[in-house]
Amino acid sequence: MSTYKIASFFSGCGGMDLGTEGGFEFLGKKYTRLKTQTVFATDFDKDVCEIYNLNFKNKCLQADIRDIASSDVPDHDILTGGFPCQSFSVVAQNPKRLGYDDEKGKLFFEMCRVLKDKKPKAFVAENVKGLLSANKGETFPLILQEFENAGYHVSYQVMNASHFGVPQKRERVFIVGFRDKKASENFSFPTGTLKENLTPIKDILEDEIDEKYYFSERAVEGMKKSKNSKTMNKGRAQNINEPCNTVTSHLAKVSLNSTDPVLFEKDRYRMFTPREVARIQSFPENFKLLDGKGKNYRALGNAVAPVVMWHMTKNITKALEY
Repeated sequence: MSTYKIASFFSGCGGMDLGTEGGFEFLGKKYTRLKTQTVFATDFDKDVCEIYNLNFKNKCLQADIRDIASSDVPDHDILTGGFPCQSFSVVAQNPKRLGYDDEKGKLFFEMCRVLKDKKPKAFVAENVKGLLSANKGETFPLILQEFENAGYHVSYQVMNASHFGVPQKRERVFIVGFRDKKASENFSFPTGTLKENLTPIKDILEDEIDEKYYFSERAVEGMKKSKNSKTMNKGRAQNINEPCNTVTSHLAKVSLNSTDPVLFEKDRYRMFTPREVARIQSFPENFKLLDGKGKNYRALGNAVAPVVMWHMTKNITKALEY
């Protein structure tokens, strides 16, 4: 039985890496330790590296990926990463090619660079569903082409975290590539077993809530005066009998007039606590967070749901063992 070595880019607080490794419990269900070992992790953000390093034996290197030579990345079997996606452009040449509007757009090419140089057996990349339609749908095929140019047989699928027992309607696109054609043909995306009886928010709520998480009367009055107050089209009060709407890094700046999910309970509006957000993302209870709100919200909102990544990794390693 071989152990697959994992290199993790854009690691964040470690949601992808926790799912890749397994060996955790969430809402009473055990996610077994997988045949993997994280040998490298890196992120540019100091705060998310701090959370990562509270929770993993392998430490996250705080660095700009553009400054990391391929030779500095240990040999690995699977490369993972959720690359930034805000700044792609399509250069109108013939044929069209992928460009970038600012420095963040370059980071995707760094992942391709390491794939070309290190030639791992497989990779998995995660991103927002909106990537499929970016630039009138022209960006995504070019991204797939870049991965193929790096030497991989590539497939993708949008996956909804709530179908895997996660209390969140989080839709993300996963791109998977294999160097070996037969391994690629042997791979199938996990489908998720739940389409009904989804895990509701009420299963993860804390009993005692600090006053600092409640919105002031002034904030509520401001929301009521908003033209969207009747529909709560902006401040999204959640139905606790259903999974939560997608949580994002914006939770650090949540307001009743934002698009982020909030709660209405005991005739008052409140934001989710950091621990509740961790649960919404399927992090286990023993996952350590920092003191305070903002840093945790930002890190957790950007994370990959560990439970979804566990299912993904299980199928990838199975495909490699044909």
